[in-house]
Amino acid sequence: MSANKGIVNMTSRVEGKELIMERTFNAPRELVFKAFSDSEHLASWWGPQGWKTENKTFEFKPEGVWHYCMRCEDKNQGDFYGMESWGKATYKEIVVPEKIVYVDAFSDKEGSTSDQMPEMIITMVFDDQGEKTNLTIRSQFSSEEELKKIVEMGAVQGMSSQFDCLDEVLEELK
Repeated sequence: MSANKGIVNMTSRVEGKELIMERTFNAPRELVFKAFSDSEHLASWWGPQGWKTENKTFEFKPEGVWHYCMRCEDKNQGDFYGMESWGKATYKEIVVPEKIVYVDAFSDKEGSTSDQMPEMIITMVFDDQGEKTNLTIRSQFSSEEELKKIVEMGAVQGMSSQFDCLDEVLEELK
């Protein structure tokens, strides 16, 4: 698999305080939605290539919490090898299989969110295109500076990398 596959297949743009990423998947909407709404499926692909995700808490319902840890298991990633990155999402709206809205934040192992990193409101829209699904992710930040900080950290490249992983999982689930 090409390391650039996701970048080619995903588009991204910034509009004010929003980062918008779009990607079409070769799978029906219900299946793509399930990859985001089922704890086991989500853990199997979430995170950039070379990282493994463990869900500490996964409550897929409004006001439910998803608390997770991504660990770098790829020795070829140099200083990132062994690194942990904790995140916490609180679901705000779920419309099966069309939409997921959640507040996303960096956290620690206990689930306390970081005041050093931006919090984002993520809106995911799953557009049914028959045997394909177009996913639009809108990440809203409180300022353009916060958005810039996340983009500079490699958020777009990370998302496209994990979407390559999702492609593989969707092929297995079909």
